[in-house]
Amino acid sequence: MQPTNRGILILLLTAPILAAATWLPIMQWLALGYFVLACLLIWFDWKTAEPIEKRFDIRREHDQKLSLGADNPIKVFVRNRSNRPAKVWLRDEPPDEFNISERLLSSDIAPRRTWEATYYVHPLRRGDYQFGNLNLRWQGPLGLAIRQGHLPLTELVKVYPNLLDVRRYDLLLRRNRLQEIGLRNTRQFGEGTEFERLREYLPDDEYRRIDWKATARRHRPVTVEYQTERSQNVIALLDVGRMMQSPVAQMAKLDYVVNAVLLLGYVATGKGDKVGLMSFANDIQHYLSPRQGRGQFYRMLELLYAVEAQPVESNYRRALSYLAAKQRKRSLVVIFTDLTHGVSMEGLVSHVALLARRSLPLVVTISDPDVVQAAQQQPEDSQTAYQRMAASQLLDQRQVTLDHLRQQGVLTLDVPANQLSIAVINRYLELKAKTML
Repeated sequence: MQPTNRGILILLLTAPILAAATWLPIMQWLALGYFVLACLLIWFDWKTAEPIEKRFDIRREHDQKLSLGADNPIKVFVRNRSNRPAKVWLRDEPPDEFNISERLLSSDIAPRRTWEATYYVHPLRRGDYQFGNLNLRWQGPLGLAIRQGHLPLTELVKVYPNLLDVRRYDLLLRRNRLQEIGLRNTRQFGEGTEFERLREYLPDDEYRRIDWKATARRHRPVTVEYQTERSQNVIALLDVGRMMQSPVAQMAKLDYVVNAVLLLGYVATGKGDKVGLMSFANDIQHYLSPRQGRGQFYRMLELLYAVEAQPVESNYRRALSYLAAKQRKRSLVVIFTDLTHGVSMEGLVSHVALLARRSLPLVVTISDPDVVQAAQQQPEDSQTAYQRMAASQLLDQRQVTLDHLRQQGVLTLDVPANQLSIAVINRYLELKAKTML
């Protein structure tokens, strides 16, 4: 039991009565009686507030699969079963590893009404987690005492790659508003080889696009349009070596990559392409052959949920040789890696150049904003001067590697972590529109 400010004030009124006993001794008995009466009144207020099980119905709602690196809404519903209004404070117990938008929520709930409270959790790692109890405090009808209790709403929850981005993409695709998340419209009729539709001839159309049979049937010029090819292979290669453990803004680089691969898989399967996945470090960790359909997307989701970085150097020769043996059809091979681990970069450059003879490789890397900032800082002492020099050398080595890859005919993409998913999708759509696959 805890008295409110009003209850404490009532108790403090005992002091002036007791002080008056200096001149009138009988006032000390009056002060004692007043104090006992005030305590009984506060106890009565606490008692009539009723236990949590009788006073409230409480439940928590959220997705069973929370999304990595996203703000996931957690909703709590509190129904006041009493005929009296209730002033309540609510505190949930989400996993300690999550970033939380608000820890304490409060509201006044009318009689027989339900209050819906929402806060957001931001998971920074994939895996299994557990919510704890839900704690509630509420005032008595006189506003003199606060009662508190908790409900054992313990439950397990899984943190998956970012499904919220997938849902958002799907929603905006239906509304034709993909530009809101930064995706560019790269669909180009007439640039592919698969039939799309027939339409009336326009003055700017090429003569070779005229369908003469349809023109004869309709007695007016008709143009045929083509769309980019479907059923092409898109394979994502995930480097899960030790350098992918390095964090960027509290999340590991690998987790940014996992989110990007998941969205790429969803978009590519929606375009009718076959999508595959391979993860590697010093050896092959997982391999998923290219397939079509949403079933493949869900297989990728389960695999990406479990993938973890390994404390070893990555072996590009072994990974790309394995891929070459497994996949002989021309494919878009999107290699997600880090370009800061020195000697092994030679293996990446040489073997990706060989891969470029038969497929279309795209090397995707995450730029580290801390390194960029360190390279741009003004040196104030020997330590910052050394940091700037070291950061500049890292950036120079990175740029040399990227330039070398481009000279070998390898496509590259180097973007900040928070732009990775959208940049990868834009590049995929651009390559598909240009029929480079």
